[in-house]
Amino acid sequence: MKYLYQFIIVVCASCVLGSCADMMDTDSELVAFEKDNTLDHPTDSVYSVMGIIGKMQTIADRMVLLGEVRGDLLITTDAATSDLKRLAAFDMSGTNRYNAVSDYYAVINNCNYYIANVDTALQRRGRTLFTFEYAAVKTFRAWAYLQLAKAYGEVPLVTEPVMTEQRAQEEMSKPRVGITEICNYFIDDIKPYALTELPRYGTVNGYNSQKFFIPTRALLGDLCLWAGRYQEAATWYHDYLTDKNNPLPMNSRARSTWPTNVTEFNLANPSNGYNVTSMDETLSFIPMETRVFDGVVSDLGNVFNSTRENNYYYQVTPSPAMQQLSASQTYCMEFQSGTETDTIYVPKIGLMKDVMAGDLRLNANYSQSSRGGQDEYSEFSSIRQDISKIVPTRVATYRLNMVYLRYAEALNRAGFPQSAFAVLKYGLCQENIVAYVDSVEQVRAGSLIDFDPNIFTRETIIGIHSLGSGDSQANAYYTLPMPAQQLPSMQDTIAYQIPLVENMIIDEMALEGAFEGYRFYDLMRVALRRNTPEFLADPISRRWGMVDEGLRALLMDRKNWYLPLP
Repeated sequence: MKYLYQFIIVVCASCVLGSCADMMDTDSELVAFEKDNTLDHPTDSVYSVMGIIGKMQTIADRMVLLGEVRGDLLITTDAATSDLKRLAAFDMSGTNRYNAVSDYYAVINNCNYYIANVDTALQRRGRTLFTFEYAAVKTFRAWAYLQLAKAYGEVPLVTEPVMTEQRAQEEMSKPRVGITEICNYFIDDIKPYALTELPRYGTVNGYNSQKFFIPTRALLGDLCLWAGRYQEAATWYHDYLTDKNNPLPMNSRARSTWPTNVTEFNLANPSNGYNVTSMDETLSFIPMETRVFDGVVSDLGNVFNSTRENNYYYQVTPSPAMQQLSASQTYCMEFQSGTETDTIYVPKIGLMKDVMAGDLRLNANYSQSSRGGQDEYSEFSSIRQDISKIVPTRVATYRLNMVYLRYAEALNRAGFPQSAFAVLKYGLCQENIVAYVDSVEQVRAGSLIDFDPNIFTRETIIGIHSLGSGDSQANAYYTLPMPAQQLPSMQDTIAYQIPLVENMIIDEMALEGAFEGYRFYDLMRVALRRNTPEFLADPISRRWGMVDEGLRALLMDRKNWYLPLP
């Protein structure tokens, strides 16, 4: 995508920093604008915004790998680089290509420069010219800071452009702030732009360029979720999903299923009816280049998949823990038998492939095959792997299904576990809310679970668990947790349900979002919320299917969750 390369303005600053300010390196890689450029022309603004997107390319792969390789859903292979193996082992001694904090600050400083210098008062024909771009850049900066804080824990909060060594040293000497403070700051910073439209640059290299920009309300939901402001988080997610100009129902057609006609059901030969319906529900992404000459090319394909470039030696593969989680799900099938509706549960043995047991999303996105007739001394791997989620030309920043799951997480923590569970099992529409959420919670949740009955219907929405586990609405084994005996009050019941529903949501996030860069941070968020480090340490230490006591002990200390700053 040569357009990004063409849009980036590279100008050398006159100073070079010493080691005391390595995080804020102000050389030509940090600031992509000419000094004293006031950004007062439409062309300047467009080029500058696209230049920021170009800077985001440098952290795109890392965003995925830091969130996934350190989790429990992947393991590294013998072919993995030493940096990747050390990252997975939480060994950050010495240098590591995945620990380059200056790349995050390059994005941030370019945003700071744009915000400080763009002429926001400039109008033409009665319209303020840079409103959309200004809001988009503010949102880019908030998003970059969230990624930075998740990776490093406590970081310098720098909101003005840094152009000199002296200024960089001043900024680095300030007290560092944690993720809650970061989130609270940027909630206030971008809230005024929640309803501002995204820039419209048309189709760029075959992509709708509006998807290059972070959806502000979805990001506000994330910031509130990390800050523990759950009612607000649920509000922002709900408002984004139900926007009257662009409503986003969960699509009931995008599923991985066994055949619904039971007479065709053949476990040993799923090609007779096994279906995968793929729909692109990516809301936003970072576009990547196809040639190094044009800019940053994603290396995720070589990490996750067999390619000619890596001699077919992939570097990571789904872990035993991921396969166990997937297989532990119960696939339910509801079908008509004459005038009666019947339900069957798909067995987990006798399948053509073990990975087809339980939930089908892993099998839909991951495959391995063996190449016979290959010489034992061949430089090429005889085992080929493909993880179809990996798209070399883009790295997703928001997907619809994951926004719904975070919405469910926020609803649950806000005190509405029935509504949160309904997102998983049934999908939220007025019919399902009336049927599966009691009247007390309906009143308490109010507008948080209000959905247009003309758009959100049982025919157009689906419970997220049904994307891979069949007709979950009929699954008698997939139920809202209830105490064994009646508790003294409704609030006691809610308190009992919240952590258990949260466990189900986090499992669903793994099934739905595997390999996309979410897992480590999902575990971290809940572990911090519960003040229970074992919520993160236990599953990661069992990624190989058995407990690694050394890794568990390492992760019981929270300081080891974060990359070290220079």
